[in-house]
Amino acid sequence: MFLKTYQPELINTAIVVVIFIIIRIIGKIAIRKIGQKSTINDARIKLISRYYTVTLFLIFLFVEAFIFGAEYDNISVVFSSVFAVIGVALFAIWSILSNVTSGVIMFFSFPYKVGDKIKIHDKDYPIVAVIEDIRAFQLHLREDSGDLVTYPNNLILQKAVTLVEKDAIEDFSDFN
Repeated sequence: MFLKTYQPELINTAIVVVIFIIIRIIGKIAIRKIGQKSTINDARIKLISRYYTVTLFLIFLFVEAFIFGAEYDNISVVFSSVFAVIGVALFAIWSILSNVTSGVIMFFSFPYKVGDKIKIHDKDYPIVAVIEDIRAFQLHLREDSGDLVTYPNNLILQKAVTLVEKDAIEDFSDFN
């Protein structure tokens, strides 16, 4: 009875699932190729792939709601309510969202990579260090003294940065 009642919706769902899987595979391959071409850390590639999958899944749920007969007005009320709650929550933690967004931007267009020695031109605390790791929220920078500095992603995009030495990671390998 259930299968007969919802047969067209189930067929459309199967088609959307296949399309979702194909788009997900193509997107993950593209992200991996971009990451490898830019010599980006595998952990960052996996993180961006997870962001991509979650976004794609939310779009999939939106499409599924239409397939099963939800009307635009009902979906808009649900999504506006959800986004209002998320907006209030994210306003409380805006710096975290800013750092994650900066991390995604840095994945695609950051001119420096792990192992490069950089100088951050900050008037209060200038830093000359080697990029040890680039994470979702911050960069791990290793100073010549061996100190580990974590620097927020959103600040690295706001400050002037100079490349001091390319591939300087061998110089501090004895700290690890």
